[in-house]
Amino acid sequence: MRTASVRGDYLAEDVVIEWPFAAGGPRRVEGRAAFVAMAGPGRAALPFRFDELTVDAVHETADPEVIVAEYRLGGTIKATGERRSSALISVIRVRDDRVTHWREYQDTLAIAQAMTPS
Repeated sequence: MRTASVRGDYLAEDVVIEWPFAAGGPRRVEGRAAFVAMAGPGRAALPFRFDELTVDAVHETADPEVIVAEYRLGGTIKATGERRSSALISVIRVRDDRVTHWREYQDTLAIAQAMTPS
Protein backbone atom coordinates (compact mmCIF):
# COMPACT_ATOMS: atom_id res chain seq x y z
CA MET A 1 0.00 0.00 0.00
CA ARG A 2 1.06 3.55 -0.45
CA THR A 3 2.53 5.59 2.37
CA ALA A 4 -0.70 7.61 2.54
CA SER A 5 -2.52 4.57 3.88
CA VAL A 6 -0.29 4.56 6.98
CA ARG A 7 -0.45 8.35 7.35
CA GLY A 8 -4.23 8.10 7.29
CA ASP A 9 -4.80 11.11 5.03
CA TYR A 10 -8.23 9.75 4.11
CA LEU A 11 -9.37 9.39 7.75
CA ALA A 12 -11.30 11.90 9.85
CA GLU A 13 -9.53 13.02 13.03
CA ASP A 14 -12.17 11.22 15.13
CA VAL A 15 -12.43 8.10 12.96
CA VAL A 16 -13.47 4.81 14.55
CA ILE A 17 -11.96 1.68 13.00
CA GLU A 18 -13.21 -1.74 14.06
CA TRP A 19 -12.25 -5.35 13.35
CA PRO A 20 -15.11 -7.31 14.99
CA PHE A 21 -13.52 -10.72 14.37
CA ALA A 22 -9.88 -9.78 14.99
CA ALA A 23 -7.76 -12.49 16.53
CA GLY A 24 -4.88 -11.42 18.73
CA GLY A 25 -5.05 -7.71 18.01
CA PRO A 26 -7.17 -4.71 18.82
CA ARG A 27 -10.82 -4.85 17.85
CA ARG A 28 -11.34 -1.09 17.93
CA VAL A 29 -9.20 2.01 17.50
CA GLU A 30 -10.51 5.51 18.00
CA GLY A 31 -8.89 8.49 16.29
CA ARG A 32 -6.61 8.95 13.29
CA ALA A 33 -3.52 9.49 15.45
CA ALA A 34 -4.14 6.25 17.36
CA PHE A 35 -4.62 4.31 14.12
CA VAL A 36 -1.46 5.74 12.53
CA ALA A 37 0.54 5.01 15.69
CA MET A 38 -0.63 1.39 15.59
CA ALA A 39 -0.63 0.78 11.82
CA GLY A 40 2.87 1.96 10.90
CA PRO A 41 4.81 -0.23 13.35
CA GLY A 42 2.26 -3.03 13.01
CA ARG A 43 2.64 -3.25 9.25
CA ALA A 44 6.44 -2.99 9.44
CA ALA A 45 6.48 -6.03 11.75
CA LEU A 46 4.41 -8.22 9.41
CA PRO A 47 6.21 -11.06 7.59
CA PHE A 48 4.86 -9.75 4.27
CA ARG A 49 4.42 -6.47 2.45
CA PHE A 50 1.12 -5.32 1.00
CA ASP A 51 1.44 -4.57 -2.68
CA GLU A 52 -2.01 -5.01 -4.17
CA LEU A 53 -5.58 -3.98 -3.46
CA THR A 54 -8.28 -5.33 -5.74
CA VAL A 55 -11.83 -4.06 -5.30
CA ASP A 56 -14.27 -6.80 -6.30
CA ALA A 57 -17.52 -4.92 -5.61
CA VAL A 58 -18.86 -1.78 -3.99
CA HIS A 59 -22.45 -1.84 -2.77
CA GLU A 60 -24.43 1.32 -2.09
CA THR A 61 -26.73 1.35 0.91
CA ALA A 62 -29.88 3.25 1.90
CA ASP A 63 -27.58 5.66 3.76
CA PRO A 64 -25.72 7.81 1.19
CA GLU A 65 -22.69 8.09 3.51
CA VAL A 66 -22.23 4.30 3.76
CA ILE A 67 -20.91 1.70 1.33
CA VAL A 68 -20.06 -1.97 1.64
CA ALA A 69 -16.85 -2.91 -0.15
CA GLU A 70 -15.65 -6.39 -1.08
CA TYR A 71 -11.92 -6.47 -1.80
CA ARG A 72 -8.73 -8.50 -1.69
CA LEU A 73 -5.41 -7.46 -0.22
CA GLY A 74 -2.42 -9.05 -1.86
CA GLY A 75 1.11 -9.19 -0.66
CA THR A 76 4.46 -10.86 -0.84
CA ILE A 77 5.98 -12.93 1.95
CA LYS A 78 9.31 -11.20 2.60
CA ALA A 79 11.31 -14.33 3.38
CA THR A 80 10.28 -16.35 0.32
CA GLY A 81 8.87 -13.93 -2.27
CA GLU A 82 5.61 -15.94 -2.40
CA ARG A 83 2.50 -14.00 -3.39
CA ARG A 84 -0.64 -14.40 -1.30
CA SER A 85 -4.01 -12.67 -0.93
CA SER A 86 -7.01 -12.61 1.34
CA ALA A 87 -10.60 -11.45 0.84
CA LEU A 88 -12.20 -8.86 3.12
CA ILE A 89 -15.44 -6.96 3.47
CA SER A 90 -15.73 -3.47 4.95
CA VAL A 91 -18.60 -1.22 5.87
CA ILE A 92 -17.33 2.34 5.42
CA ARG A 93 -18.92 5.66 6.36
CA VAL A 94 -17.59 8.80 4.66
CA ARG A 95 -18.45 12.38 5.53
CA ASP A 96 -16.82 15.50 4.07
CA ASP A 97 -14.42 13.34 1.98
CA ARG A 98 -13.01 11.57 5.06
CA VAL A 99 -13.68 8.10 6.45
CA THR A 100 -15.43 8.51 9.80
CA HIS A 101 -16.14 4.84 10.54
CA TRP A 102 -14.56 1.70 9.07
CA ARG A 103 -15.67 -1.76 10.14
CA GLU A 104 -13.57 -4.48 8.50
CA TYR A 105 -14.61 -8.13 8.47
CA GLN A 106 -11.69 -10.50 7.98
CA ASP A 107 -11.43 -14.25 7.56
CA THR A 108 -8.74 -14.57 10.22
CA LEU A 109 -8.02 -18.23 9.41
CA ALA A 110 -7.45 -17.40 5.73
CA ILE A 111 -5.23 -14.47 6.69
CA ALA A 112 -3.14 -16.68 8.99
CA GLN A 113 -2.77 -19.26 6.21
CA ALA A 114 -1.83 -16.56 3.68
CA MET A 115 0.90 -15.28 6.02
CA THR A 116 2.49 -18.70 6.44
CA PRO A 117 5.18 -19.59 3.87
CA SER A 118 4.73 -22.93 2.07
